[in-house]
Amino acid sequence: MAASASATISNPFKCGFFSSQGFSGSTRSLHWRKNERNVGKAYRGVITAKIEHKPPPYPLDALEPHMSRETFEYHWGKHHRAYVDNLNKQIVGTELDTKPLEEIILATYNKGDLLPPFNNAAQVWNHEFFWESMKPGGGGEPPKELLELIKRDFGSFEAFVSEFKASAATQFGSGWAWLVYKANRLDVENATNPRPSDEDKKLVVVKSPNAVNPLVWDYSPLLTIDVWEHAYYLDFQNRRPDYITTFMEKLVSWEAVSSRLEAAKARAAEREREEERKKAEIERDDAAGLEPVEVFLESDVDE
Repeated sequence: MAASASATISNPFKCGFFSSQGFSGSTRSLHWRKNERNVGKAYRGVITAKIEHKPPPYPLDALEPHMSRETFEYHWGKHHRAYVDNLNKQIVGTELDTKPLEEIILATYNKGDLLPPFNNAAQVWNHEFFWESMKPGGGGEPPKELLELIKRDFGSFEAFVSEFKASAATQFGSGWAWLVYKANRLDVENATNPRPSDEDKKLVVVKSPNAVNPLVWDYSPLLTIDVWEHAYYLDFQNRRPDYITTFMEKLVSWEAVSSRLEAAKARAAEREREEERKKAEIERDDAAGLEPVEVFLESDVDE
């Protein structure tokens, strides 16, 4: 049986790929308040926040006839650019100003109680990831190692394709469908995303509304398709299923997916090693019977 989950939120990577496995910040310490002096200085000149409007890794007409240059001119040139510009305006002069994009996403997701910059930050990340999920002459079958993993977790490549297409087609309204690497059973608040009692380290298909992406669930994204209407309307009008089929058969970069999978597996292994190291340290301390040591500063001792 295919290991899968359809994710929704109850409260409405070259892309620098980041997994929340490596994020140690706390949203409780995030003060969503602008430093007025810095904001005034920034707005008198050029916005100082550093999020960039990165181009796709190919010319804008490279995916024709499957995705037109006109679509890229609107989708990347206008929509993606607007997310970048709006995000930079939102974060300039705040604690988020110098943070990497992925940290901004995780901090402003705020356990589902979204802070103002979240939608723009997530959409910038999602679009960069989407562009790099495609290539000229894409589609076909994945490389052997990835193909074997897909067959293991979905039963067959055809079953995976069918499930991914269904997830993308049934995402109500705007959103995304994803192939992700699930290396944990982390219970995520505010998410209807059942974790079946299967093994960890699985490939699963999920979908997400609006700007939400799997980073906030501690999953490692491997592939995505944008099913916001502006992603396909110029080329396919309201025929979303045709757009999805073309994406899978003609555009997917399986090389990018394979590279992301290897990076995700390496991150998961590193986290396991770190957890084992911490566990061993605790066990050694317990075995040694170490007691807390009370330390007195000289100023605390009566003369």
